[in-house]
Amino acid sequence: MTKRRMGAEAVTTKGWIGAHQWLLARRICQSAILALFLLGPLAAIWIVKGNLAYSLTLDTLPLTDPYVLLQSLLAGHRPERLGLIGGLIVVVGYFLVGGRVYCAWVCPLNPVTDLAGWLRDRLGIKGSAHVARSSRYWILAMTLLLAVLTGTIAWELVNPVSMLQRGLIFGLGAAWTVVLAIFLFDLFVMSRGWCGHLCPVGAFYSLLGKWSLLRITASKRVDCNDCMDCFEVCPEPQVIRPALKGAGKGVGPVILAANCTNCGRCIDVCSKDVFTFGIRFSNSPENGVPPATSSATSSH
Repeated sequence: MTKRRMGAEAVTTKGWIGAHQWLLARRICQSAILALFLLGPLAAIWIVKGNLAYSLTLDTLPLTDPYVLLQSLLAGHRPERLGLIGGLIVVVGYFLVGGRVYCAWVCPLNPVTDLAGWLRDRLGIKGSAHVARSSRYWILAMTLLLAVLTGTIAWELVNPVSMLQRGLIFGLGAAWTVVLAIFLFDLFVMSRGWCGHLCPVGAFYSLLGKWSLLRITASKRVDCNDCMDCFEVCPEPQVIRPALKGAGKGVGPVILAANCTNCGRCIDVCSKDVFTFGIRFSNSPENGVPPATSSATSSH
């Protein structure tokens, strides 16, 4: 029996573009951000100066990675005023749109791990090492403790995200080996291993955006046909079930889990348009329940 291709029904229903619109938007966003950083060193067009740790756009707008800023503070360093302002701007921004949008929409390592996941599916590679998803929080704690003990931002020297961006700007060098190791790890050893289980950057941003306003909601969850494509495509599939399967159980349709990356792939692959972007306050358990069902539920 031929295996049903994930998202095939969505492609048939919505067309290829419609079934990949958020994926394409993410790749455009990631490429545009990288291009802005590369324009200066390669073409002497300095729209953005710096890197993902700290940048200055048009010599006016500072943006600081709050994770790097926190490590710096714990290491006993006193950041410049612009660095603190840049960190505050990013914190407010991610409070609104969700901290882990960084992972899906900004991180240069995301296309690498996505490619590994895509190849793993196409090659039919089965089996996966098991590491608890909570491990990333322990690694996050260790990176912060390392800053305290060493008085340096030591993690940033080996952070694959930072190494890849520096390598793309200044020449990859040894960064190739780190990126290749993560790609092979995700491909052969552990499905979504780095981003989903180990990366402390994603762990930090999940905490930062825990109460963010922008969320994905299964607003039409009663139309779900249980094809499971959203679970297969989601980098954090454990976040879907409470919102999608909570109808009639007092659980609203909004995905409130901190580790949702707002990547939009569940929206793309759903042929029934169950998912959409919304806000966390639209989380009444009756949302997504047919009027008759809602009335019956409320009358008891």
